[in-house]
Amino acid sequence: MTYGAGDVEALSSMEQEAGESLKGPRPIVFKDNDFQSREGINSLEFGSNPSKEHKDNRFEDEGEKNNSYKATGQHDRGAVKRDKNARIPQSRSVDYKVKEMTDQLIRARVYLSFAPPGSNSHLTKELRQRIKELEHAVEEVTKDSALTKSALQKMKNMESSLVKAGHAYPDCSAMSSKLRAMTDNAEEQVRMQKKQVTYLVNLAARTTPKGFHCLSMRLTSEYFALPPPSERELLEQKKLLHDTKLYHYAVFSDNVLACAVVVNSTVSSAKEPERIVFHLVTNSLNLPAMSMWFSLNPMGRATVEVLRMEDFEWLSREYDLGWKVHNFSDPRFTSELNYLRFYLPNIFPSLDKVVVLDHDVVVQKDLSGLWHVDMKGKVNGAVETCQENEASFLRMDMFINFSDPLIADEFDSKACTWAFGMNVFDLRRWREENLTARYHEYLRLSNERPILKGGSLPLGWVTFYNQTTAVERRWHMLGLGHDSTVPPDDIEKAAVIHYNGAWKPWLDIGFGEYKGLWSKHMDFDNPYLQQCNIHG
Repeated sequence: MTYGAGDVEALSSMEQEAGESLKGPRPIVFKDNDFQSREGINSLEFGSNPSKEHKDNRFEDEGEKNNSYKATGQHDRGAVKRDKNARIPQSRSVDYKVKEMTDQLIRARVYLSFAPPGSNSHLTKELRQRIKELEHAVEEVTKDSALTKSALQKMKNMESSLVKAGHAYPDCSAMSSKLRAMTDNAEEQVRMQKKQVTYLVNLAARTTPKGFHCLSMRLTSEYFALPPPSERELLEQKKLLHDTKLYHYAVFSDNVLACAVVVNSTVSSAKEPERIVFHLVTNSLNLPAMSMWFSLNPMGRATVEVLRMEDFEWLSREYDLGWKVHNFSDPRFTSELNYLRFYLPNIFPSLDKVVVLDHDVVVQKDLSGLWHVDMKGKVNGAVETCQENEASFLRMDMFINFSDPLIADEFDSKACTWAFGMNVFDLRRWREENLTARYHEYLRLSNERPILKGGSLPLGWVTFYNQTTAVERRWHMLGLGHDSTVPPDDIEKAAVIHYNGAWKPWLDIGFGEYKGLWSKHMDFDNPYLQQCNIHG
Protein backbone atom coordinates (compact mmCIF):
# COMPACT_ATOMS: atom_id res chain seq x y z
CA MET A 1 0.00 0.00 0.00
CA THR A 2 1.54 3.36 -1.00
CA TYR A 3 0.62 7.01 -0.53
CA GLY A 4 0.72 9.94 -2.91
CA ALA A 5 1.61 13.56 -2.23
CA GLY A 6 -1.98 14.38 -1.29
CA ASP A 7 -2.00 11.65 1.29
CA VAL A 8 1.22 12.97 2.83
CA GLU A 9 -0.31 16.41 3.22
CA ALA A 10 -3.35 14.89 4.86
CA LEU A 11 -1.13 13.01 7.26
CA SER A 12 0.67 16.23 8.19
CA SER A 13 -2.53 17.81 9.40
CA MET A 14 -3.94 14.66 10.95
CA GLU A 15 -4.72 15.03 14.68
CA GLN A 16 -3.94 12.33 17.18
CA GLU A 17 -6.78 9.95 17.95
CA ALA A 18 -8.44 10.70 21.26
CA GLY A 19 -7.90 7.24 22.63
CA GLU A 20 -4.27 7.06 21.53
CA SER A 21 -2.84 10.38 22.65
CA LEU A 22 0.82 10.64 23.48
CA LYS A 23 1.95 10.58 27.08
CA GLY A 24 4.95 12.88 27.33
CA PRO A 25 6.53 12.55 23.87
CA ARG A 26 10.31 12.52 23.80
CA PRO A 27 12.12 14.82 21.35
CA ILE A 28 14.53 12.02 20.29
CA VAL A 29 12.56 9.50 18.27
CA PHE A 30 15.25 7.41 16.62
CA LYS A 31 19.03 7.37 16.56
CA ASP A 32 21.26 5.02 14.57
CA ASN A 33 23.77 4.79 17.37
CA ASP A 34 21.09 3.53 19.75
CA PHE A 35 21.56 0.05 18.30
CA GLN A 36 24.48 -2.30 18.73
CA SER A 37 24.89 -3.72 15.22
CA ARG A 38 24.43 -2.68 11.65
CA GLU A 39 22.10 -5.61 11.15
CA GLY A 40 19.94 -4.33 14.02
CA ILE A 41 19.71 -0.96 12.25
CA ASN A 42 18.62 -2.55 9.01
CA SER A 43 15.91 -4.50 10.77
CA LEU A 44 14.21 -1.22 11.67
CA GLU A 45 14.38 0.51 8.32
CA PHE A 46 11.07 0.74 6.53
CA GLY A 47 10.62 -1.93 3.89
CA SER A 48 13.74 -3.92 4.83
CA ASN A 49 13.94 -7.66 5.39
CA PRO A 50 15.14 -8.50 8.87
CA SER A 51 17.56 -11.38 9.22
CA LYS A 52 16.00 -14.44 10.80
CA GLU A 53 19.34 -15.46 12.23
CA HIS A 54 19.98 -12.12 13.86
CA LYS A 55 19.67 -12.07 17.60
CA ASP A 56 18.83 -8.63 19.01
CA ASN A 57 21.13 -8.31 22.01
CA ARG A 58 19.49 -5.06 23.12
CA PHE A 59 16.67 -7.00 24.77
CA GLU A 60 18.80 -9.55 26.61
CA ASP A 61 19.35 -9.43 30.34
CA GLU A 62 22.36 -7.21 30.90
CA GLY A 63 23.47 -9.34 33.82
CA GLU A 64 24.63 -12.21 31.56
CA LYS A 65 27.65 -10.27 30.33
CA ASN A 66 28.75 -9.53 33.88
CA ASN A 67 28.28 -13.14 35.02
CA SER A 68 30.57 -14.44 32.28
CA TYR A 69 33.56 -12.95 34.08
CA LYS A 70 32.81 -14.85 37.29
CA ALA A 71 32.14 -18.11 35.44
CA THR A 72 35.56 -18.22 33.81
CA GLY A 73 37.43 -17.48 37.00
CA GLN A 74 39.85 -15.37 34.95
CA HIS A 75 41.41 -12.24 36.42
CA ASP A 76 42.68 -10.55 33.31
CA ARG A 77 43.09 -6.94 34.43
CA GLY A 78 42.93 -5.62 30.88
CA ALA A 79 39.67 -7.45 30.25
CA VAL A 80 38.22 -6.19 33.51
CA LYS A 81 39.14 -2.61 32.63
CA ARG A 82 37.56 -2.90 29.20
CA ASP A 83 34.45 -4.44 30.73
CA LYS A 84 34.08 -1.60 33.27
CA ASN A 85 34.46 1.04 30.59
CA ALA A 86 31.87 -0.67 28.43
CA ARG A 87 29.24 -1.06 31.12
CA ILE A 88 26.63 1.67 31.58
CA PRO A 89 25.58 2.58 35.14
CA GLN A 90 22.30 0.92 36.09
CA SER A 91 20.31 4.16 36.42
CA ARG A 92 21.47 5.43 33.03
CA SER A 93 20.74 2.06 31.43
CA VAL A 94 17.17 2.02 32.76
CA ASP A 95 16.62 5.58 31.56
CA TYR A 96 17.96 4.62 28.13
CA LYS A 97 15.53 1.69 27.93
CA VAL A 98 12.58 3.87 28.94
CA LYS A 99 13.47 6.25 26.11
CA GLU A 100 13.55 3.32 23.69
CA MET A 101 10.13 2.17 24.88
CA THR A 102 8.72 5.66 24.41
CA ASP A 103 10.15 5.83 20.89
CA GLN A 104 8.56 2.48 20.09
CA LEU A 105 5.19 3.71 21.34
CA ILE A 106 5.41 6.81 19.16
CA ARG A 107 6.25 4.80 16.03
CA ALA A 108 3.48 2.29 16.77
CA ARG A 109 0.90 5.08 17.05
CA VAL A 110 2.08 6.55 13.77
CA TYR A 111 1.61 3.21 12.01
CA LEU A 112 -1.84 2.91 13.56
CA SER A 113 -2.76 6.30 12.13
CA PHE A 114 -1.93 4.97 8.65
CA ALA A 115 -4.65 2.33 8.89
CA PRO A 116 -8.01 3.21 7.30
CA PRO A 117 -10.71 4.37 9.74
CA GLY A 118 -12.51 1.44 11.34
CA SER A 119 -9.82 -0.98 10.28
CA ASN A 120 -9.72 -4.15 12.35
CA SER A 121 -6.97 -6.06 10.60
CA HIS A 122 -4.68 -8.49 12.37
CA LEU A 123 -1.76 -6.01 12.27
CA THR A 124 -3.92 -3.22 13.71
CA LYS A 125 -5.04 -5.43 16.57
CA GLU A 126 -1.49 -6.54 17.19
CA LEU A 127 -0.16 -2.98 17.34
CA ARG A 128 -2.90 -1.91 19.75
CA GLN A 129 -2.15 -4.88 21.99
CA ARG A 130 1.58 -4.14 21.93
CA ILE A 131 0.93 -0.47 22.80
CA LYS A 132 -1.10 -1.45 25.86
CA GLU A 133 1.56 -3.90 27.00
CA LEU A 134 4.42 -1.45 26.57
CA GLU A 135 2.56 1.42 28.24
CA HIS A 136 2.07 -0.80 31.27
CA ALA A 137 5.77 -1.73 31.21
CA VAL A 138 6.81 1.93 31.09
CA GLU A 139 4.61 2.72 34.09
CA GLU A 140 6.15 -0.15 36.06
CA VAL A 141 9.71 0.88 35.20
CA THR A 142 9.04 4.51 36.14
CA LYS A 143 7.45 3.47 39.42
CA ASP A 144 9.89 0.75 40.46
CA SER A 145 13.06 2.17 38.87
CA ALA A 146 13.96 -1.32 37.66
CA LEU A 147 13.85 -3.13 34.32
CA THR A 148 12.30 -6.60 34.45
CA LYS A 149 12.76 -9.43 31.98
CA SER A 150 9.07 -9.08 31.19
CA ALA A 151 9.60 -5.47 30.11
CA LEU A 152 12.53 -6.48 27.91
CA GLN A 153 10.39 -9.16 26.29
CA LYS A 154 7.62 -6.64 25.62
CA MET A 155 10.14 -4.37 23.94
CA LYS A 156 11.26 -7.27 21.78
CA ASN A 157 7.65 -8.14 20.85
CA MET A 158 6.94 -4.53 19.97
CA GLU A 159 10.05 -4.36 17.78
CA SER A 160 8.84 -7.42 15.88
CA SER A 161 5.41 -5.83 15.32
CA LEU A 162 7.03 -2.57 14.17
CA VAL A 163 9.06 -4.47 11.58
CA LYS A 164 5.84 -6.01 10.24
CA ALA A 165 4.24 -2.58 10.14
CA GLY A 166 7.27 -1.27 8.25
CA HIS A 167 6.67 -3.83 5.52
CA ALA A 168 2.95 -3.03 5.38
CA TYR A 169 3.49 0.75 5.28
CA PRO A 170 6.88 1.35 3.62
CA ASP A 171 6.30 5.03 2.71
CA CYS A 172 9.09 6.82 4.65
CA SER A 173 7.89 10.27 3.61
CA ALA A 174 4.51 9.58 5.18
CA MET A 175 6.16 8.49 8.41
CA SER A 176 8.37 11.59 8.40
CA SER A 177 5.42 13.91 7.80
CA LYS A 178 3.37 12.35 10.54
CA LEU A 179 6.21 12.51 13.07
CA ARG A 180 6.82 16.13 12.18
CA ALA A 181 3.15 16.94 12.72
CA MET A 182 3.19 15.15 16.06
CA THR A 183 6.35 16.99 17.13
CA ASP A 184 4.85 20.37 16.23
CA ASN A 185 1.71 19.50 18.17
CA ALA A 186 3.72 18.39 21.22
CA GLU A 187 5.85 21.55 21.14
CA GLU A 188 2.73 23.70 21.00
CA GLN A 189 1.29 21.84 23.98
CA VAL A 190 4.52 22.42 25.92
CA ARG A 191 4.41 26.14 25.12
CA MET A 192 0.82 26.37 26.29
CA GLN A 193 1.62 24.48 29.49
CA LYS A 194 4.54 26.82 30.25
CA LYS A 195 2.31 29.85 29.77
CA GLN A 196 -0.30 28.35 32.07
CA VAL A 197 2.30 27.53 34.74
CA THR A 198 3.67 31.09 34.60
CA TYR A 199 0.16 32.53 34.93
CA LEU A 200 -0.76 30.28 37.86
CA VAL A 201 2.52 30.99 39.71
CA ASN A 202 2.03 34.74 39.33
CA LEU A 203 -1.58 34.39 40.43
CA ALA A 204 -0.49 32.49 43.54
CA ALA A 205 2.15 35.14 44.27
CA ARG A 206 -0.48 37.90 44.12
CA THR A 207 -2.93 36.04 46.35
CA THR A 208 -2.90 36.50 50.12
CA PRO A 209 -3.34 33.18 51.98
CA LYS A 210 -6.63 32.72 53.82
CA GLY A 211 -4.84 32.42 57.16
CA PHE A 212 -3.26 35.85 56.68
CA HIS A 213 -6.70 37.41 56.13
CA CYS A 214 -7.95 35.68 59.28
CA LEU A 215 -4.97 36.95 61.30
CA SER A 216 -5.46 40.55 60.15
CA MET A 217 -9.15 40.50 61.08
CA ARG A 218 -8.54 39.03 64.53
CA LEU A 219 -5.74 41.48 65.30
CA THR A 220 -7.82 44.41 64.04
CA SER A 221 -10.78 43.53 66.25
CA GLU A 222 -8.46 43.30 69.29
CA TYR A 223 -6.73 46.57 68.41
CA PHE A 224 -9.83 48.71 68.85
CA ALA A 225 -10.40 47.24 72.31
CA LEU A 226 -6.99 48.42 73.54
CA PRO A 227 -6.64 51.60 75.60
CA PRO A 228 -4.57 54.32 73.88
CA PRO A 229 -0.90 54.61 74.92
CA SER A 230 -0.03 57.13 77.61
CA GLU A 231 1.58 60.47 76.76
CA ARG A 232 4.70 59.43 78.62
CA GLU A 233 5.14 56.35 76.44
CA LEU A 234 4.65 58.43 73.31
CA LEU A 235 7.24 61.01 74.41
CA GLU A 236 9.84 58.36 75.25
CA GLN A 237 9.37 56.67 71.91
CA LYS A 238 9.46 59.97 70.00
CA LYS A 239 12.96 60.73 71.29
CA LEU A 240 14.25 57.42 69.92
CA LEU A 241 12.49 57.80 66.57
CA HIS A 242 14.50 60.93 65.75
CA ASP A 243 17.86 60.01 67.28
CA THR A 244 20.41 60.01 64.42
CA LYS A 245 22.89 58.00 66.52
CA LEU A 246 20.65 54.93 66.35
CA TYR A 247 20.27 52.39 63.54
CA HIS A 248 17.09 53.19 61.63
CA TYR A 249 15.42 50.64 59.36
CA ALA A 250 12.38 51.21 57.13
CA VAL A 251 10.00 48.57 55.74
CA PHE A 252 7.05 49.35 53.45
CA SER A 253 4.50 46.54 53.61
CA ASP A 254 0.93 45.43 54.23
CA ASN A 255 1.98 41.91 55.29
CA VAL A 256 1.98 41.52 59.09
CA LEU A 257 3.87 38.23 59.34
CA ALA A 258 6.44 39.18 56.72
CA CYS A 259 7.24 42.34 58.70
CA ALA A 260 7.37 40.32 61.91
CA VAL A 261 10.04 38.03 60.43
CA VAL A 262 12.10 40.97 59.15
CA VAL A 263 12.03 42.65 62.57
CA ASN A 264 12.57 39.42 64.55
CA SER A 265 15.50 38.29 62.43
CA THR A 266 17.17 41.72 62.50
CA VAL A 267 16.87 42.14 66.27
CA SER A 268 17.93 38.55 67.06
CA SER A 269 21.04 38.95 64.85
CA ALA A 270 22.04 42.35 66.25
CA LYS A 271 24.95 42.92 68.61
CA GLU A 272 23.25 46.04 70.03
CA PRO A 273 19.47 45.52 69.68
CA GLU A 274 18.78 48.51 71.93
CA ARG A 275 20.09 50.79 69.16
CA ILE A 276 17.67 49.46 66.54
CA VAL A 277 14.64 51.50 65.47
CA PHE A 278 12.18 50.06 62.94
CA HIS A 279 9.81 52.29 60.99
CA LEU A 280 7.06 50.12 59.46
CA VAL A 281 5.00 51.98 56.87
CA THR A 282 1.65 50.46 55.89
CA ASN A 283 -1.83 51.60 54.83
CA SER A 284 -4.88 52.45 56.91
CA LEU A 285 -6.44 49.03 56.29
CA ASN A 286 -3.52 47.17 57.85
CA LEU A 287 -2.39 49.68 60.48
CA PRO A 288 -4.54 48.19 63.31
CA ALA A 289 -3.35 44.62 62.68
CA MET A 290 0.30 45.66 62.33
CA SER A 291 0.20 47.79 65.47
CA MET A 292 -1.59 45.08 67.47
CA TRP A 293 0.91 42.40 66.50
CA PHE A 294 3.90 44.37 67.77
CA SER A 295 2.00 45.39 70.90
CA LEU A 296 1.41 41.72 71.68
CA ASN A 297 4.91 40.69 70.58
CA PRO A 298 7.34 43.43 71.70
CA MET A 299 10.87 43.30 70.26
CA GLY A 300 12.73 43.48 73.56
CA ARG A 301 14.91 46.58 73.75
CA ALA A 302 14.43 47.52 70.10
CA THR A 303 11.94 50.21 69.08
CA VAL A 304 9.17 49.64 66.52
CA GLU A 305 7.06 52.40 65.01
CA VAL A 306 4.08 51.73 62.72
CA LEU A 307 3.16 54.55 60.32
CA ARG A 308 0.13 55.00 58.08
CA MET A 309 0.79 56.33 54.60
CA GLU A 310 -2.53 58.17 54.56
CA ASP A 311 -1.13 60.42 57.30
CA PHE A 312 1.46 61.79 54.85
CA GLU A 313 -0.68 64.78 53.87
CA TRP A 314 2.25 66.40 52.08
CA LEU A 315 2.34 63.47 49.63
CA SER A 316 -0.81 64.40 47.73
CA ARG A 317 -0.39 68.12 48.35
CA GLU A 318 3.16 68.51 47.02
CA TYR A 319 3.47 65.71 44.49
CA ASP A 320 1.58 64.43 41.49
CA LEU A 321 0.96 60.77 42.37
CA GLY A 322 1.80 59.44 38.93
CA TRP A 323 2.12 55.82 40.00
CA LYS A 324 -1.66 55.50 40.09
CA VAL A 325 -1.95 55.62 36.29
CA HIS A 326 0.37 52.70 35.58
CA ASN A 327 -1.38 50.09 33.45
CA PHE A 328 -0.41 47.04 35.50
CA SER A 329 -2.72 44.35 36.84
CA ASP A 330 -0.12 42.95 39.25
CA PRO A 331 -0.42 44.61 42.68
CA ARG A 332 3.33 44.08 43.18
CA PHE A 333 3.76 46.83 40.57
CA THR A 334 0.73 48.98 41.39
CA SER A 335 0.99 49.05 45.20
CA GLU A 336 1.65 52.59 46.39
CA LEU A 337 3.79 51.20 49.20
CA ASN A 338 6.38 50.12 46.60
CA TYR A 339 6.87 53.72 45.49
CA LEU A 340 7.04 55.38 48.92
CA ARG A 341 10.76 54.55 49.10
CA PHE A 342 11.32 57.44 46.67
CA TYR A 343 10.09 59.88 49.36
CA LEU A 344 12.39 58.85 52.21
CA PRO A 345 13.72 62.37 52.92
CA ASN A 346 10.14 63.58 53.31
CA ILE A 347 9.02 60.66 55.47
CA PHE A 348 12.06 60.93 57.78
CA PRO A 349 13.01 64.62 57.72
CA SER A 350 15.10 64.39 60.89
CA LEU A 351 17.21 61.38 59.85
CA ASP A 352 20.51 61.37 57.96
CA LYS A 353 20.77 57.70 57.03
CA VAL A 354 18.35 54.80 56.80
CA VAL A 355 18.48 51.16 55.66
CA VAL A 356 15.45 50.07 53.66
CA LEU A 357 14.56 46.35 53.79
CA ASP A 358 11.96 44.62 51.65
CA HIS A 359 9.43 42.53 53.55
CA ASP A 360 10.60 39.31 51.86
CA VAL A 361 14.07 39.27 53.42
CA VAL A 362 15.55 37.49 56.42
CA VAL A 363 18.47 39.01 58.33
CA GLN A 364 21.10 36.48 59.42
CA LYS A 365 23.94 38.67 60.73
CA ASP A 366 24.47 41.95 62.51
CA LEU A 367 23.88 44.89 60.13
CA SER A 368 25.47 47.69 62.13
CA GLY A 369 28.43 47.63 59.72
CA LEU A 370 26.19 49.13 57.02
CA TRP A 371 26.31 52.46 58.87
CA HIS A 372 30.07 52.52 58.35
CA VAL A 373 30.11 51.68 54.62
CA ASP A 374 32.02 54.23 52.56
CA MET A 375 29.29 55.68 50.31
CA LYS A 376 31.90 57.62 48.25
CA GLY A 377 29.61 60.63 48.13
CA LYS A 378 26.74 58.62 46.61
CA VAL A 379 23.14 58.39 47.77
CA ASN A 380 22.37 54.70 47.43
CA GLY A 381 24.39 51.69 48.59
CA ALA A 382 23.28 48.44 46.96
CA VAL A 383 24.43 45.03 45.76
CA GLU A 384 25.09 44.95 42.02
CA THR A 385 23.31 42.54 39.64
CA CYS A 386 25.44 42.84 36.50
CA GLN A 387 27.43 39.59 36.66
CA GLU A 388 26.28 37.53 33.69
CA ASN A 389 27.10 34.17 35.27
CA GLU A 390 24.62 34.68 38.13
CA ALA A 391 20.88 34.03 38.26
CA SER A 392 20.28 37.57 39.54
CA PHE A 393 21.84 39.10 36.40
CA LEU A 394 19.92 42.03 34.90
CA ARG A 395 20.69 44.56 32.16
CA MET A 396 19.41 48.10 31.85
CA ASP A 397 17.85 47.40 28.45
CA MET A 398 15.71 44.59 29.90
CA PHE A 399 13.42 47.18 31.51
CA ILE A 400 14.40 50.46 29.86
CA ASN A 401 13.64 51.36 26.24
CA PHE A 402 16.95 52.54 24.76
CA SER A 403 15.37 53.05 21.35
CA ASP A 404 13.93 56.26 22.77
CA PRO A 405 16.40 59.12 22.01
CA LEU A 406 15.92 60.67 25.44
CA ILE A 407 16.95 57.46 27.16
CA ALA A 408 19.82 56.73 24.77
CA ASP A 409 21.29 60.19 25.37
CA GLU A 410 21.00 60.10 29.17
CA PHE A 411 21.98 56.53 30.07
CA ASP A 412 24.47 53.84 29.18
CA SER A 413 22.77 50.52 28.41
CA LYS A 414 25.86 48.69 29.71
CA ALA A 415 25.83 50.45 33.07
CA CYS A 416 25.84 48.08 36.02
CA THR A 417 22.44 47.35 37.56
CA TRP A 418 21.66 46.87 41.24
CA ALA A 419 18.90 45.46 43.42
CA PHE A 420 16.30 46.73 45.82
CA GLY A 421 15.74 44.66 48.95
CA MET A 422 18.54 45.92 51.18
CA ASN A 423 19.69 49.47 50.48
CA VAL A 424 21.58 52.08 52.48
CA PHE A 425 20.41 55.63 51.74
CA ASP A 426 22.29 58.80 52.65
CA LEU A 427 19.35 61.17 53.11
CA ARG A 428 21.51 64.28 53.37
CA ARG A 429 23.03 63.66 49.95
CA TRP A 430 19.58 62.77 48.61
CA ARG A 431 18.24 66.16 49.66
CA GLU A 432 21.27 67.93 48.16
CA GLU A 433 20.78 66.19 44.80
CA ASN A 434 16.99 66.63 44.93
CA LEU A 435 16.50 63.07 43.63
CA THR A 436 12.81 62.93 44.44
CA ALA A 437 12.21 65.60 41.79
CA ARG A 438 14.27 63.54 39.35
CA TYR A 439 12.17 60.49 40.17
CA HIS A 440 8.98 62.43 39.39
CA GLU A 441 10.38 63.62 36.09
CA TYR A 442 11.02 60.07 34.85
CA LEU A 443 7.75 58.85 36.34
CA ARG A 444 5.93 61.49 34.30
CA LEU A 445 7.84 60.56 31.14
CA SER A 446 7.11 56.85 31.61
CA ASN A 447 3.40 57.63 31.77
CA GLU A 448 3.60 59.66 28.56
CA ARG A 449 5.77 57.33 26.48
CA PRO A 450 6.89 53.67 26.77
CA ILE A 451 10.37 54.13 28.20
CA LEU A 452 10.14 51.95 31.33
CA LYS A 453 8.49 48.70 32.35
CA GLY A 454 8.46 46.40 35.36
CA GLY A 455 7.46 48.63 38.27
CA SER A 456 9.72 50.52 40.67
CA LEU A 457 13.10 48.86 39.91
CA PRO A 458 13.83 50.61 36.56
CA LEU A 459 12.60 53.85 38.10
CA GLY A 460 15.20 53.32 40.78
CA TRP A 461 17.91 52.72 38.18
CA VAL A 462 17.22 56.01 36.41
CA THR A 463 16.62 57.99 39.62
CA PHE A 464 19.86 56.85 41.26
CA TYR A 465 21.90 56.70 38.05
CA ASN A 466 25.49 57.69 38.91
CA GLN A 467 24.33 58.01 42.52
CA THR A 468 24.80 54.37 43.57
CA THR A 469 27.84 52.73 45.14
CA ALA A 470 28.31 48.96 45.29
CA VAL A 471 28.35 47.19 48.65
CA GLU A 472 29.93 43.79 49.20
CA ARG A 473 27.86 40.88 47.98
CA ARG A 474 27.95 39.22 51.39
CA TRP A 475 25.51 41.84 52.63
CA HIS A 476 22.66 40.80 50.33
CA MET A 477 22.00 37.37 48.76
CA LEU A 478 19.32 37.37 46.06
CA GLY A 479 17.33 34.63 44.39
CA LEU A 480 15.60 32.54 47.05
CA GLY A 481 12.20 33.35 45.56
CA HIS A 482 12.96 32.17 42.04
CA ASP A 483 16.12 30.05 42.04
CA SER A 484 16.21 26.65 43.75
CA THR A 485 19.95 26.21 43.10
CA VAL A 486 21.43 28.94 45.30
CA PRO A 487 24.57 27.41 46.91
CA PRO A 488 24.00 26.66 50.63
CA ASP A 489 27.43 28.07 51.50
CA ASP A 490 26.52 31.42 49.91
CA ILE A 491 23.25 31.48 51.84
CA GLU A 492 25.01 30.76 55.12
CA LYS A 493 27.57 33.54 54.59
CA ALA A 494 25.02 36.22 53.59
CA ALA A 495 23.96 38.88 56.07
CA VAL A 496 20.57 39.27 54.35
CA ILE A 497 18.83 36.63 52.22
CA HIS A 498 16.17 37.84 49.84
CA TYR A 499 13.18 35.84 48.58
CA ASN A 500 12.79 38.03 45.50
CA GLY A 501 10.52 36.36 42.97
CA ALA A 502 7.14 34.66 43.02
CA TRP A 503 8.02 31.76 45.35
CA LYS A 504 7.65 33.57 48.69
CA PRO A 505 8.41 31.53 51.84
CA TRP A 506 4.94 32.10 53.33
CA LEU A 507 3.22 30.68 50.24
CA ASP A 508 2.57 27.00 49.52
CA ILE A 509 4.53 27.34 46.26
CA GLY A 510 7.67 28.52 48.08
CA PHE A 511 10.80 26.39 47.81
CA GLY A 512 10.75 23.90 50.68
CA GLU A 513 14.53 23.95 51.15
CA TYR A 514 14.43 27.69 51.91
CA LYS A 515 11.26 27.91 54.01
CA GLY A 516 12.96 26.91 57.24
CA LEU A 517 15.26 29.93 57.08
CA TRP A 518 12.16 32.13 57.20
CA SER A 519 9.85 30.14 59.49
CA LYS A 520 12.42 29.75 62.29
CA HIS A 521 11.87 33.43 63.10
CA MET A 522 8.14 32.90 63.65
CA ASP A 523 6.54 31.31 66.72
CA PHE A 524 3.83 29.13 65.23
CA ASP A 525 2.59 28.23 68.72
CA ASN A 526 1.24 31.78 68.95
CA PRO A 527 -2.51 31.46 69.71
CA TYR A 528 -3.45 33.88 66.93
CA LEU A 529 -1.55 31.79 64.38
CA GLN A 530 -3.06 28.60 65.78
CA GLN A 531 -6.59 30.02 65.54
CA CYS A 532 -6.00 31.03 61.89
CA ASN A 533 -4.42 27.66 61.00
CA ILE A 534 -1.05 29.19 60.07
CA HIS A 535 1.74 26.64 60.36
CA GLY A 536 5.41 26.51 59.48
